[in-house]
Amino acid sequence: MPAVKVRNNNVDTALRIFKRKCLDHIWDYKQRQEFVKPSEKRRKAKQAGIARARKRRKENDLRNKF
Repeated sequence: MPAVKVRNNNVDTALRIFKRKCLDHIWDYKQRQEFVKPSEKRRKAKQAGIARARKRRKENDLRNKF
């Protein structure tokens, strides 16, 4: 587990640095909480791509309108 020294009683900065150091550990923990089938991952990724494309198209339509 990463460790951070608190300097000059600056706990906020130390906490921010600690969170940055622990980011990989937290991500790994969240990934292991629940198993998602590969087909489900692909389906969600495809849906997210479609949503992004739809959002971009909507933004472009609004820009071109004026």
